[in-house]
Amino acid sequence: MAAMAVTGADVEAAAQLLAGKAVATPLVTNAALDAAVGARVLLKPEVLQRTGSFKFRGAYNRLGRLTAEERARGVVAWSSGNHAQGVAEAARLVGTKATIVMPADAPAIKVAGTRALGAEIVFYDRYTEDREVIGRDLCARTGAVLVPSYDDAHIIAGQGTVGLEIGRQAAALGLTVDACLVNCSGGGLATGTALGLKQTCPQASVHTAEPEGFDDMARSLAAGQRLANTPGGKSSCDALLAPIPGTCRCGRQCAQ
Repeated sequence: MAAMAVTGADVEAAAQLLAGKAVATPLVTNAALDAAVGARVLLKPEVLQRTGSFKFRGAYNRLGRLTAEERARGVVAWSSGNHAQGVAEAARLVGTKATIVMPADAPAIKVAGTRALGAEIVFYDRYTEDREVIGRDLCARTGAVLVPSYDDAHIIAGQGTVGLEIGRQAAALGLTVDACLVNCSGGGLATGTALGLKQTCPQASVHTAEPEGFDDMARSLAAGQRLANTPGGKSSCDALLAPIPGTCRCGRQCAQ
């Protein structure tokens, strides 16, 4: 699959669609953290976002562009919880049905949250079954629209509003962003944040942070090609276990 293209203009368009829907989460500081690292650190608490994570941004930017005919068919997504809840909430807002493929060992609080938002859940065994096969089969049988967790231009552009906000909020504080650290799984947030941040802070470097044993993005960037994680690995970071990076490349906008 060829790498998709997402631009800064796409992130700006996402910000317009998300206005009044997504929370413009603040930048916060911590004196003890500044002292520990010897630098001014700004934190972007996306736990304050709708559904508790940045995932709502991309989900609404995708579902908010569905046609009436697509909304009538519903949507399908796979997720361990955060994307699930983001899609479920976005589906509720636009008036469509959401079916979520979730691992059987997903955190109970995320399962409950997804159900509370009106989504139907299909469970699978993450160690013996392929969620993508299950999800694509559901789409083939029902005609529903697939909403990937990161490998989609609208999803990436929506996540990019995080970076857009960081740059503008920092400027409002009279600050310049030198470097940005982004948690990374499939790369949607990292790619989008790099695009959004560089609209106002072109000098900023963006670095991905991944769980030990799931450093597929770092290895892929170093190798110049997409490299998968070893199947069957486990981590307490259940939301950061993508098997392989997405096809939208960070290029020089991201670093390990």
